Parts: sequence; structure tokens; C-alpha cells
Amino acid sequence: LSYIIAVEELARVDASQAATVAAHNSLGIAPIAVFGTEAQKKRFLPGLTSGRKLWAFGLTEPNAGADSNNTETTASLQGGKWTINGKKIYITNAASVMSGGITVQVVTGEQSGGRKELSVILVDRDTPGYMAEALHSKMMWRAVDTGMVEFRKVEVPEGNLLGERGMGAQIMLSTLDGGRLSIAAMGLGLAQGAFDMAMAYAGKRVQFGKPIGSFQANAFKLADMATRIEMARSFLYRACWLKDHGHPFGKEAAMAKLYTSEIAKEVVHEALQI
Repeated sequence: LSYIIAVEELARVDASQAATVAAHNSLGIAPIAVFGTEAQKKRFLPGLTSGRKLWAFGLTEPNAGADSNNTETTASLQGGKWTINGKKIYITNAASVMSGGITVQVVTGEQSGGRKELSVILVDRDTPGYMAEALHSKMMWRAVDTGMVEFRKVEVPEGNLLGERGMGAQIMLSTLDGGRLSIAAMGLGLAQGAFDMAMAYAGKRVQFGKPIGSFQANAFKLADMATRIEMARSFLYRACWLKDHGHPFGKEAAMAKLYTSEIAKEVVHEALQI
């Protein structure tokens, strides 16, 4: 909950900064902290929790996003090393000078029934064959480092496997549950920031001899906006409470992400009218 409030507060001012922090913590640090071995934690977490480096979450590909089972990036194990080939796209914190590397979902074989065996591997950015390129001209969050990552015969030690082989989908989906809470916090913070600006403007903009916030049409808008924001905040904080106390929270996290996103859109629209 403390972390989610921090993301919310950042998003009230700058959604790009909030997204950078959210992706680094929820998607970058969290899976290593939860599923990593002690050796992996000692190797990666000190630098990632000190603010010196950012870490990326490599799930999305040109043909794989919500359908993570359509992953095409591969990794083969030979001589104690994984050799990775493939491409990831729309990856936050992947291409800036602060990017330290990526947790990447790959196909490591085939399971019974012809299903892909999906695993997760940690890859340092300075590994030969690792190429990252920043994407520009986005519709929003332009200060966020969004990149494309390509792996050309990238070799990493066998010990860089995160969790068990074949558990990639479970690790990624578990990570996304927590990530949805931080994205929900961004929607909530964005709504609150827009409301704050509209309220301040309505108090100083004078027409017909009085502030426009005193006119009933605008007062009703502001009241409705405040009510929606508080409803969204209560629901998101409840989802965080469930996670903090070890209860299932996946459904609530998805609902909170959806609801706060809708509230952000509605509140910003009304703020613009004011």
C-alpha cells in the first residue's frame, strides 16, 4: 500500500515518472525478489534497489502480448549456457542509459500436447548480442523509456534461469497481478491531479462577478469527480490490503486497473470542460 501511494502521488504530477517507477518495481524488481535464488538476489537487487539501474520486463513481442503463449523468442541450453534469439517490443525501461537489463520470457522447449515450454531468464544489458532501441513519437508518457529489444545469439549462464524451467507463464502472470495495482495507482493519481487543477482553476477564474466554481453546473461536475476518485481510491486500497495480508487479489487488481483507467478518462474530460 505504501508503494502504491507513492506511485499515485507521482502520477498526480507526472505520469511518465510514475510509469518508470511502477515498471521498475512491480515488473523489474518484484519477480527477482519473489522467485529469484539467493545468489540471484545478491547479484541483481542491490543495484536495482539503490537507484543506480532500472530493470525491464520482457513479455510483449510483435505477435505476443495478452496472448503470452504466442511467445516466439527462444532459448536453447548447451554447455551450461542459454543462447537467446528473438525480439521484444514496447518494453518499459529497456533502452535508456540507466537500463541494467531485462527479465525475458522465452520458449525453452516443448511440453506434452505440443504446448510451448515457457521459461524466464535474466539478461544483463551489456551481454554481447543484446540490442536495445528507444521508441519515439508515442501518444503519451513520452518521458518514459519505451524500447525494442533484440537478442542475437545472446549467451547467459544457466544460473540466470529465474524460477523453474517451464514456469515462465506462471511467473509472468503472477508478476502482472502486482503490476496491475501500480497501473491502477497511475490512473488514480492522474485523476486526482486533473481534479486538483480543475478545482484550483474553478476557484480563480471569475465570470459574471464570481468564481466559475460557484456555478451549479461546475460545482456538480467537481462533486461527481471527487466522488468517483474516492470510490476508485477505496477499491484500489482494498486490493492492496488483500495483497499485503496474503489473500488472493488477482481479480481485484484487474478490476481496480480497469476502474481507475475509466475514472481517469472521465475526470480528465470533465476537468478540460471546466
